[in-house]
Amino acid sequence: MPLIVPVLPPGYRSRPASARDVPTIHALIAACERKIYGRVQSDAGVVAADLTRPGLVPESDTVLVLDRAGHLAARAWVDRRSEIDVHPEHRGRGLGAALLDWVQARARQAGSDQIVQTVPDADLHAVALVRRRGYEPLVTSWLLEFFLPDEPVVPEPPTGVTVRPFRVGDGPAAHVLVQDAFDEWQERRQAYEEWATHTVERPAFSPAQSSLAFAGEQLVGAALALDVPGTDEGYLEQVAVRRDHRGRGIARLLLRHTFRAFHGAGRRSCTLWTHSDTGALDLYLRVGMTVRHSSTVFRKALRA
Repeated sequence: MPLIVPVLPPGYRSRPASARDVPTIHALIAACERKIYGRVQSDAGVVAADLTRPGLVPESDTVLVLDRAGHLAARAWVDRRSEIDVHPEHRGRGLGAALLDWVQARARQAGSDQIVQTVPDADLHAVALVRRRGYEPLVTSWLLEFFLPDEPVVPEPPTGVTVRPFRVGDGPAAHVLVQDAFDEWQERRQAYEEWATHTVERPAFSPAQSSLAFAGEQLVGAALALDVPGTDEGYLEQVAVRRDHRGRGIARLLLRHTFRAFHGAGRRSCTLWTHSDTGALDLYLRVGMTVRHSSTVFRKALRA
């Protein structure tokens, strides 16, 4: 199968990404986040995890765009979904359009019938670009935050429910719980290794701020937290409650435990992402979280 390379504007060249590029890629993403959001909200761990996604072949499914000086100007990857980032100093030169073309061509070559791209709603230029290219809105994602000026009050647990921090060895049970809970909206179950790379084995994972709920000996809820380097806030990567224990206040209980743990660690806010397919936005608003900003997941069909 021939290697597809992007057709770039003059002065740029491309090559695939590798594990050694993780710090440089994260620096690019951080520059984009500062431009769009006014702050960095990611860590290098998520870049490393994306490069090891099952099915993703870096040689064919990733692209780094370098300028004449060899500096990273943009990057993209594609594997069922895709991500594209263009450094603020290199915007307006056609790199985003070129990488969208590459993503689409590579997805078609791999046999995909659609391509998905998440775009911050505040990035008006990128939103306009994907719309012009025939992408349609699929779901909305929100980054929510909970401010921690004072120690949060934690409610009493429901009868028979106990809460404790995450411990070594809890990963497999937490994985099954999360996958069962997310089956309602995610397109596929993740194997333990893939899930763990993005959560409990990620360098930023914070077991002390992660909360697990048990009914007797059975795990019925989890709030898995990250302590992202270089930020002054905590982050919740995943929140899940077993279907047969929902409506008992367990999610609210877990959130409050995690908020209190982050407050005790000196953080003054905690954030998490949710999207419209989960139906969880109202829950987070009821516990006092507010929307910081939003993104839209766009989809484009590649075959009739």
